[in-house]
Amino acid sequence: MKDTNKPTRVSRSGGKLLYVVHMLLFLSLGFVLGMASIDKFPYFNIIPFVVPSLPSPKPSAPPTPPPPPTQKPQMGLMSFLPPSGVIHNMTDEELFWRASMAPKLRGTPYHRVPKIAFLFLVRGDLPLRPLWEKFFAGHQELYTIYVHADPSYTGSPPEDSVFYGRMIPSQKTKWGDVSLVEAERRLLASALLDHGNERFVLLSEACIPVRNFTAVHAFLAGSATSFVDSYGDGDCRARYDRYFAERTNITIEHWRKGAQWFEMDRALALEVVADEPYIRMLRGFCAGRWRCLTDEHYLPTLLSLLGWARNANRTLTYADWKRPQGMHPHTHEAAEVTEELVRRIREDAGDRCFYNGARNGICNLFARKFAPDTLEPLLRLAPKVMGFG
Repeated sequence: MKDTNKPTRVSRSGGKLLYVVHMLLFLSLGFVLGMASIDKFPYFNIIPFVVPSLPSPKPSAPPTPPPPPTQKPQMGLMSFLPPSGVIHNMTDEELFWRASMAPKLRGTPYHRVPKIAFLFLVRGDLPLRPLWEKFFAGHQELYTIYVHADPSYTGSPPEDSVFYGRMIPSQKTKWGDVSLVEAERRLLASALLDHGNERFVLLSEACIPVRNFTAVHAFLAGSATSFVDSYGDGDCRARYDRYFAERTNITIEHWRKGAQWFEMDRALALEVVADEPYIRMLRGFCAGRWRCLTDEHYLPTLLSLLGWARNANRTLTYADWKRPQGMHPHTHEAAEVTEELVRRIREDAGDRCFYNGARNGICNLFARKFAPDTLEPLLRLAPKVMGFG
């Protein structure tokens, strides 16, 4: 029996023909529909996709050369002097090191007028400031001012005052303590940064000038000596301690005492600022020992150890020790300020004072202690008795 499901050659050919017919019908239908759409939508055009042409790259400009290095201003001589102000961020060690530098040449390659540095060691306000402002008036090129106040003090003189902006970085001080000596050295070092300063005067808020600026400047600028009070007898030796002989080379023969209110030249100021061994010794031994009274002993003893010959061994600042108030000199009140008082201070011991080796009638340029309420009577007397204002 024959298998009737077996496909024949004819049936296979008929399937291929049917496939071709279907394809032709499909293509014809597509053509007809396409033509009809063009007739119906005449503005609908098929835009062929064209790959946009990229603009041709422009030739790159050559790289800009780097700017030449900025030329810093060249350092000149005047950049060293004077300093622009008194404020700095140096430690004491850095300040003393910087201030102790000194040129060896005696002359200067620029015109230089010797100035006096007025060093005010104060607690805070300067109650007698108006008197000092009249003293300084008209002499701006001949002086500089430095003020060491308690660091807690936040006040300030008016902007038109010669004291404005003259407070140096300070630290706390205590009466009779080595901190007072450190403050004095800090003032000296700050003033030494200005190479125009040749003479240095230490004052307090209770000090007054008893002569006019012209007389003071002429006296100090013409002096061949410094004026540091120094003596070795009386109660001076009673304060000497054996520690100094055992631990240092400070013998009782070197030990000196004197009023702390000094006037000195630049050479001595450099020695004071550059000292390390003696101030370190006093700082270690005298801390907390009020009987040391370092401010009265350090400077005259240092001069004795240095063998400093150019010193008058006296101060130029008058104080009334005939009427002491405890361990301090008499404080003058307003009722005491008379023409007679000022003349007596100006003439005090005039026949016993020497100047550049010769007897001279001037012993005092300044005086203390004057209370704040003495300002008005002093301002009234200044033009007639002191020669200024």
